[in-house]
Amino acid sequence: MSSEPSAHLPSAAIVRWSAAIPAGGRVLDVAAGGGRHARWFAQRGHPVLAVDRDVTGLADFNPGITVLAADLEGAPWPFAGQTFAAVVVVNYLWRPLLPLLVDCVAPGGALLYETFAVGHERHGRPRNPDFLLRPGELLDAVRGRLEVRDYQHGPEGEPVVAVRQRLLAVRPGQWSSLST
Repeated sequence: MSSEPSAHLPSAAIVRWSAAIPAGGRVLDVAAGGGRHARWFAQRGHPVLAVDRDVTGLADFNPGITVLAADLEGAPWPFAGQTFAAVVVVNYLWRPLLPLLVDCVAPGGALLYETFAVGHERHGRPRNPDFLLRPGELLDAVRGRLEVRDYQHGPEGEPVVAVRQRLLAVRPGQWSSLST
């Protein structure tokens, strides 16, 4: 049984939290995969930058979505000095990026993060602890830098099909389209 409800529908948490993103604000979709979240935000009027190492799943995109092929783990961070109204990360973890992702959240913007956590290895992939968040790890990543609005950690499904950690955190301040 897959731990992902649908590879084509946006995450329920991301949909719920999308209201925290300033209207019309630019969204960075990190490790965008097939683009389900990029599509969700673009359909709601957000310009989206979707980045992934393999962009073949993003080839058929419409206006409002810019696609960037980038090796986020082996090359320099391509967004140094840039900020976004939202940084969205789902089902991806590369710990060295955590502070860089936080840096990319504009004043008044939000970090929406959801991925697998320790305990998930009993239910599916990933099983490698390098790709599973430890309890409170997302909280630690934003502590003192962003304000946590929602945080969840634990099993999901009955029977349990996944263990995830989710975080919605915002940067204090007033969002401005000039900050992107």
